[in-house]
Amino acid sequence: MEENKTVAEVAPEVAPAVEETKKVVLNASVAPEEFDWDAFENDDVYGGSVEEIAEQYNQTLSKVVEGEVVEGVVTSISKREVIVNIGYKSEGVIMAPEFRYNPELTVGDKVEVYVESTEDRKGQLILSHKKARQLRSWDMVNAAYAADEIVKGYVKTRTKGGMIVDVFGIEAFLPGSQIDIKPIRDYDQYVDTTMDFKIVKINQEFRNVVVSHKALIEAELEQQKSEIIGKLEKGQVLEGTVKNITGYGVFVDLGGVDGLIHITDLSWGRINHPEEVVTLDQKINVVILDFDESKKRIALGLKQLMVHPWDALDADLKVGDKVKGKVVLIADYGAFVEIEPGVEGLIHVSEMSWSPKLRIASDFLKVGDEVEAQVLTLDREDKKMSLGLKQLVPNPWETIREKYAVGTKHTATVRNITNFGVFAELEEGIEGLVHVSDLAWNKVKHPSDVVAAGDTIEVVILDFDEELHKLSLGHKQLLPNPWDEVEAKYSVGTVVEAKIVEITEKGAVVALEGDVDAFCFNRELAKEDGSMPVAGETLAFKVIELKKSAKKATLSHAKTYAAAVEARAAAASAEADSTKRAVKKINSSVEKTTLGDIDALAALKDQLEGK
Repeated sequence: MEENKTVAEVAPEVAPAVEETKKVVLNASVAPEEFDWDAFENDDVYGGSVEEIAEQYNQTLSKVVEGEVVEGVVTSISKREVIVNIGYKSEGVIMAPEFRYNPELTVGDKVEVYVESTEDRKGQLILSHKKARQLRSWDMVNAAYAADEIVKGYVKTRTKGGMIVDVFGIEAFLPGSQIDIKPIRDYDQYVDTTMDFKIVKINQEFRNVVVSHKALIEAELEQQKSEIIGKLEKGQVLEGTVKNITGYGVFVDLGGVDGLIHITDLSWGRINHPEEVVTLDQKINVVILDFDESKKRIALGLKQLMVHPWDALDADLKVGDKVKGKVVLIADYGAFVEIEPGVEGLIHVSEMSWSPKLRIASDFLKVGDEVEAQVLTLDREDKKMSLGLKQLVPNPWETIREKYAVGTKHTATVRNITNFGVFAELEEGIEGLVHVSDLAWNKVKHPSDVVAAGDTIEVVILDFDEELHKLSLGHKQLLPNPWDEVEAKYSVGTVVEAKIVEITEKGAVVALEGDVDAFCFNRELAKEDGSMPVAGETLAFKVIELKKSAKKATLSHAKTYAAAVEARAAAASAEADSTKRAVKKINSSVEKTTLGDIDALAALKDQLEGK
């Protein structure tokens, strides 16, 4: 056992002095029961006094001063304490926790200690290793930082953002991000452990020290990476362990260096996430696709170790054959259908329907749909295939004349609305245009004022072009023409009471019966008192123009009161003429009257003029 070693074995430098003292003070050949205690009490011990012997013994011991830092040798280690010999008359005791930063401490190791007391109440030499370290710790920390040395530290406790580490007796900070190269979830597992660290930062003013364990790992990994990458070759197959899985790929540990398998190199077939192919800690074989020695990047492949699905594709498959598959991707221009894992064909949107109007693929299919299609093109060398859906159903345009003859009536669904008209679908693949002029008998500002997408309307076939797959439809032709009634009911010169529905810059829009709009220009719109009417007002209007072919009716409000004005003016003019004639007659009669009649004639004249 270590505790039974001799002083010569443990501390050879102090052994001679101790042995010499034994010779002087005690004769090893004298048994305890034969010792002459009387001579010892009379200061006569084997040829010398007690004082002389004690003086000789003291000269063999080291000069120890309290408060000094000296070097000693570990002579014994237990769970509670460590015994250190500094060459003094007694060995010193140090509490074991002071050495917990160094779990590898063994008997015979040299350590620095601080002399707290040469003799306590029990006569024991009291030493402290912790204080000795503290007195020299700042110099040691700076020296280790300058020399870029690796130091040992004892993890004392957790703190916000990291750990507190004892380094040379100084409390240093270990950030959580510097514990390991991988994220750490449980910091408590490191408390009460001793680890190697590298001092990465020192604040001389505040005496703050920051250490890192991650830096040591990274340095070691960088060396391993350089060695491993230097041996890599493209096409080389290695075994690795799945280390991390992300949405874009998988990181594989190749034994000290990581490589990335991009999601596109995991499987020949389409996958949504790498977890569909691999799991964490799974051991897999991978092939080296590429590597960058300077950037320490390695591109790996997994699917390259498997047979390409196109190479295993049925050799009898040819253009015109029918295949079944699942829609795995939708784009605006088409849909990709997987007929076998890793073998896909594109159905272009133009091959989804016989309709000449192109739409987006999502109008026809969605991801996950099981479909049957026809092979249109097949290129085994370039591993490309195009498919078609519409080829599996009859082309309705081939029988368009028989099914949709000109003049026949049908029900259609409004699919799209534009400024110039409405596209209505008669059946899948058969779509026609109802021009805005054929939508209603009255003038339409925009087709959306009449119909909405998804509405069902009655249409009549007006014309079609089989070669260009174009169909002209009409809707107003199935409705009564209100202008037939307008022509009969509102002939030129007719006066009608009507409501102004809109005031424009040039005049007013007036609503007639039968949902027909007429127009009254500003010059014909003023009221008799000279004011202008407003929208919503009902007035009398006179029809001054009507053109059925042009669907045009022009009205006038002014002409409804112009005749009365003229009549009143004519009556006033006639009365004025009558008065003038009467006065003239009187004037001519005055010359023939007597003086006695003059007064009577004058009165008559005044009466007439008064009228």
